[in-house]
Amino acid sequence: MEPTGEMTAASPGPSYDTDRVWTLPNVLSMLRLAGVPLLLWLVLGPHADVIAVLVLIVAGFTDWLDGFLARRWNQRSRLGQMLDPVADRFYILATLIGLAVREIIPWWLVIILVARDVVIALLVPILETRGYSSLPVHFLGKAATFNLLYAFPLVLLGAGDSTFAMAARVLGWAFAIWGTGLYWWAGCLYIRQTYTLVRTLPRVERHPQHRLEAR
Repeated sequence: MEPTGEMTAASPGPSYDTDRVWTLPNVLSMLRLAGVPLLLWLVLGPHADVIAVLVLIVAGFTDWLDGFLARRWNQRSRLGQMLDPVADRFYILATLIGLAVREIIPWWLVIILVARDVVIALLVPILETRGYSSLPVHFLGKAATFNLLYAFPLVLLGAGDSTFAMAARVLGWAFAIWGTGLYWWAGCLYIRQTYTLVRTLPRVERHPQHRLEAR
């Protein structure tokens, strides 16, 4: 897979080491996903912002750790490939909703970011006609996710009048602006890749074999 995310008809499918469900990397991914409702409750319930940010930090660490262990122990799995990007999206969405409900960020920003994921979801039926279920991750998608995962914890910590809060707010919004731009840029590349696949590959009547998640 090229780092630019370009894809041709000869693109190979992903390699998996195992179809097992109960591996340590998968358990870490499941635990990370289970932390999403806890995060939303912390933000909307007791407004325990510092603890909510700690949850996000732990989630980010386990995101790195499960990928590292999966590669190191040859435990890459189909489930793991699915859970990682899903967990990232749910953490971003939960943080967005929490911040919007508390009027820390505007709802139009939530709509812009959610709309991008809706557009990507609408590409799936088209991709499946060419034997794909989703698109290759490339560096723009990863960079966008990185920016957004850092942006909103900082914006959350910036909900105050102290010097630290002001600095966190400025830095958080900088990450948010860059992350939103990159998120849609990556989305446009996925649209172009889908168009290329439709033009270059014949229609297939089988279950998708190429299962890669676009971030």
